[in-house]
Amino acid sequence: MAVKPRIAGLEKLYRDETLDYQRKRYKKAIEEYKQYFSSDGAAIRVFSSPGRTEVGGNHTDHNCGKVLAASVDLDIIAIVEPIDEPVAVIKSEGLDEDRINIDELDVIEEEKFTSTAMLRGVTKGFRNRGYSVGGFRAYTVSNVMKGSGLSSSAAFEVLIATIYSFLFNGGALDPIKIAQIAQFAENNYFGKPSGLMDQMAASVGGFVAIDFKDVESPIIENVNVDFDSFGHALCIVDTHGEHPYLNVEYAAILDEMHQIADYFSVDCLRRICKHDIILNMKILREKFGDRAVLRAIHFFEENKRVDKLVNALKRNDFQAFLDSINESGNSSYKYLQNIYSCADVKHQGLGIGLNIAEYALERKGASRVHGGGFAGTIQAFVPFELLKEFKMELEKVFGNGSCHVLKIRPIGGCEVTLESIENAD
Repeated sequence: MAVKPRIAGLEKLYRDETLDYQRKRYKKAIEEYKQYFSSDGAAIRVFSSPGRTEVGGNHTDHNCGKVLAASVDLDIIAIVEPIDEPVAVIKSEGLDEDRINIDELDVIEEEKFTSTAMLRGVTKGFRNRGYSVGGFRAYTVSNVMKGSGLSSSAAFEVLIATIYSFLFNGGALDPIKIAQIAQFAENNYFGKPSGLMDQMAASVGGFVAIDFKDVESPIIENVNVDFDSFGHALCIVDTHGEHPYLNVEYAAILDEMHQIADYFSVDCLRRICKHDIILNMKILREKFGDRAVLRAIHFFEENKRVDKLVNALKRNDFQAFLDSINESGNSSYKYLQNIYSCADVKHQGLGIGLNIAEYALERKGASRVHGGGFAGTIQAFVPFELLKEFKMELEKVFGNGSCHVLKIRPIGGCEVTLESIENAD
């Protein structure tokens, strides 16, 4: 079946009250593109890729588990023109230019953990799958904060893949293929051992439950929910924590879960069950240590919890949903152990944030670690009547603007119509 290219106007991507701001944002980006590249802009195309929020399934995707995630109304936008040279050039606002030759696509070790590596990796991913690539130049503007847990890297990778899909393949790639290519770039070129959730949420869009039991053909279910109707705001709090051990810590979670899986001669924890762990607890503890066992136990419970979250929303039982969110946070803290780095115990911003959130919520709502953990952000569902006080308490500690109220965006990576940018009505 042919894939219908996803092309949307601004009104489909953003809230009505932000449309004027978004038009000005896009028009400014177009002018900056023209100025930077000395172009008349005659052949420009415009693209957008959203950040994502993980609602359930903390560190389950890389073991073929289940997740509940959503694209959000913070995004990276790109003003793009194809060019008749074998180079891809991206100038991001406030950052140095990324430039690659699209025929030179070997992994460069010194390039890892850079945006240039992502660009090279996505280009290679298209080539590996037999899709067309070509030269282009782009100017990007982002409000997806780096290190915020909203997956700015996945948004950037999905953006590049969406550009290649539309410019050189007629928009023929479906969101799953785009996500898989983006993950290939993240794992093999950027150097981060992530699962597929981040890229899938940014590419598919909306509020979705995803089952990665078959990673090549994940099962995606759209979940219709309006948090406003339940009187709660979805908030992300940036604790501004950074340290050099994040990728080592992420890799350790994967390694330890896979050690347990390898013991049972399977490729991931999804192929066994918690009962297998319990029956073999003594030898697993001896061979792999207690933390690996606890992380495996977290996987099984968190996987079941995704179903509980989805079912609670389907029956409009928001209190049950909040209870499961709190359970998820509790499991991440005690069993997954991704709240702080063991190599840097003095800095525990996530723990501080969770403590303040718990106090400010007055036993209402819910809070949990958000995303990969160890530093970065927490997530909270805050009753409207407590929102002002909640923001004030968290921003006393982490600074003005550290608490963000998010809205779910219904569409993932897409092309944006020029008409919707130019028209004021």
